[in-house]
Amino acid sequence: MSVERTVDVAIVGAGPCGLSAARKLKAAGKSFVVVEARDRVGGRTRSDVMDGAWYEIGGQWVSPDQTELIALIKELGLETFQRYREGDSIYLGMDGEAKRYTGEIFPCAPETQAEMERLIEVMDGIVAELDPAAPWEHPRAKEWDSISFKQWLKEQTDDEEARKNIGLFIAGGMLTKPDHAFSALQAFHMAASAGSFTNLVDEDFILDARVVGGMQSVSLKMAEEIGEDNIILSSPVRTLEYTDKGVTVHADNDVVVRAQYCILAVPPNLYNRISYVPELPRTQHIMHQHQSMGLVIKVHATYATPFWRDKGLSGTCFSSNHLVQEIYDNTNHGDERGTLVGFVVDEKAEEMFALPEEERKRTILEAMAKMLGEETLNPESFYLSDWGAEEWTRGAYACSYDLGGLARWGKYNTVPVGPIHFACSDIAGEGYQHVDGAVRMGHKVSGELIERLGG
Repeated sequence: MSVERTVDVAIVGAGPCGLSAARKLKAAGKSFVVVEARDRVGGRTRSDVMDGAWYEIGGQWVSPDQTELIALIKELGLETFQRYREGDSIYLGMDGEAKRYTGEIFPCAPETQAEMERLIEVMDGIVAELDPAAPWEHPRAKEWDSISFKQWLKEQTDDEEARKNIGLFIAGGMLTKPDHAFSALQAFHMAASAGSFTNLVDEDFILDARVVGGMQSVSLKMAEEIGEDNIILSSPVRTLEYTDKGVTVHADNDVVVRAQYCILAVPPNLYNRISYVPELPRTQHIMHQHQSMGLVIKVHATYATPFWRDKGLSGTCFSSNHLVQEIYDNTNHGDERGTLVGFVVDEKAEEMFALPEEERKRTILEAMAKMLGEETLNPESFYLSDWGAEEWTRGAYACSYDLGGLARWGKYNTVPVGPIHFACSDIAGEGYQHVDGAVRMGHKVSGELIERLGG
């Protein structure tokens, strides 16, 4: 497949970011080509049949604050539906006892509940002072970026259960890294990108809705509008040659695209998969080495019926000290069967991947059964999403900096190098590490290039 094109803008990556950029360029009458390593569009979103059931393998949630994504979904003629949340939730505490509860605060000891509420208030106060697009500008940014989130929590309270529960929402729930591996500033930025820490704690907010037909359908619809002639799949980009006058993209299958500008719409941990001529500046070389993905197993289990609903349960479960730290009712729109989605994070995920397949399945289901009952042990379909093993992802859900990195280099995340512009959810302010952030960055960078191109 030999391809040679000359366009206004070359886009590397056919995920929601790259495609939303392409869609905006097309609307402005600018020429472009999207070059994608995978054999499909969608990036870290994928909806597919696995083990006889249809699953949201990657990103899937839509929350009320994700206005850019919500607007795009409407423009594309797609619909959303609410996550099932009627009934009691389950909390498996450090004592190993599963407890039913309603509301947002876990049914811990009263003093632990009070500490959790106080910590949420403290974090909300800090987050209110942060600009999600520039957290490094806060007067205390370097101070907060020099200590781990784990250390910061220790300085706030002696209540271990309160610390673990608060840490769950950012460490396990979002960054998918242990709380000693990222800074307090990185944690505050994560919360700021969602509007508040309260929003992250409230699963009814952050995990509000899903797209009918799956989140990947957003990318598939955009690809239809863009046109298949403007998207080249199965062609990893190997080299970017650039000068002040333009860029030449060299990809597998003899793909060569010449453009005035290039949008690099892939996560920072993949930047080094490309050779640059000339080399990127030393700042980019160094900063990109301090951005990395976390690790998570997304567990999918489908049953003949959503049996937990008959027990008056919502399917929502939490545990900061358990193998499976979160479970939700993930039943598909219009499906009579019931589907659960669970999450195994970081070191616990590594432990599971070290086990033989059947033992891994049994161990995970047994952990889920501790919260939802013996019925959990026998799903009709079962699948584990493993984005860490994917060549063109290598982790989940998004890149974050190690200690000191965000305050030191965050301001360079979106600074172009010559004609090369950077855009992805991993470097977004609002909507950071969500599809909404990808769309925002795609729109932002393409809008800037449209102005430069005279439009």
